[in-house]
Amino acid sequence: MRRKLRGPLSPRHGLDPARLRMPDEGPWGTLLEHLVERLPRLDPARIEQMLREERIFGLDGPLGVDSAFVPGSFIWFHRDLPDEVVVPFDISVVHRDEHLLVVDKPHFLATIPRGKHILETALVRLRRDLDLPALSPAHRLDRVTAGLVMFVITPEVRGKYQTMFRDRRVKKEYEAIAPYDPSLELPRTVRSHIVKERGVLAAQEIEGPVNAETRVELIEHRDGLGRYRLLPATGRTHQLRVHLSGLGIPILGDDFYPVLTEKPLDDFTKPLQLLAKVLEFDDPVSGEHRRFTSSLRLTAWDSSDEWAAPPAS
Repeated sequence: MRRKLRGPLSPRHGLDPARLRMPDEGPWGTLLEHLVERLPRLDPARIEQMLREERIFGLDGPLGVDSAFVPGSFIWFHRDLPDEVVVPFDISVVHRDEHLLVVDKPHFLATIPRGKHILETALVRLRRDLDLPALSPAHRLDRVTAGLVMFVITPEVRGKYQTMFRDRRVKKEYEAIAPYDPSLELPRTVRSHIVKERGVLAAQEIEGPVNAETRVELIEHRDGLGRYRLLPATGRTHQLRVHLSGLGIPILGDDFYPVLTEKPLDDFTKPLQLLAKVLEFDDPVSGEHRRFTSSLRLTAWDSSDEWAAPPAS
């Protein structure tokens, strides 16, 4: 296996620097000319400023505004970070050993950096707070869903754990709070064809071969609400939310289904009442049977007032 070229920049805020390889040929005389063309979303004046401040590095050190374009060479730099809303909830560690880190991710915290969420993500926080710069996710959980997420500490075994999730060799159990419908026959297995178009926030069920399957069980009910156990056999985007909405019992706090309602990023009231409760699998490295259970709870079941209230300052 070809070893990845080690760059001159260390991680910052738990984030690795961006790395770009220069084309093998081209008309550019300077690095600046090439980057202006290659990074159209970045203001040319900002690229020039980064070079003047020696924030862009080659293998031998910082590069200046007059640096020549060198075909086939590599450069490294840290991207500018967006202004982010601080997510006022902690991540709790459920399990840690030589290879694995399992945590309880709170509602409203993204798993990995994407779009407007960079520093305020589980991966970046954990890399920084636990001093684990090589940490990587074995799978992902929606930003608005709380519960168990597994990360891999040792890069050499990362693929084994990620493949385990890809091949559906992990038993996942979720818990949800949703309206109770006495006419709905449960337990049942919901099967449908779910599609999620790029750039469209919500997924939808359409005619087509089954690609999404969820077993839905009612654990208990009271005061018009039900507490449900959800056992997904597949992992389509928003699958559990789509399936419960399709049954006429949309999950409490769901701003996407059945009606899309955009919620400000600084509104932490009424979190989606969906919890990744259990992860169970045979460890592909040790062979040990593992079962992890979340210690979080869905507040709407115990107190609707607590669920709707903003977080304590």
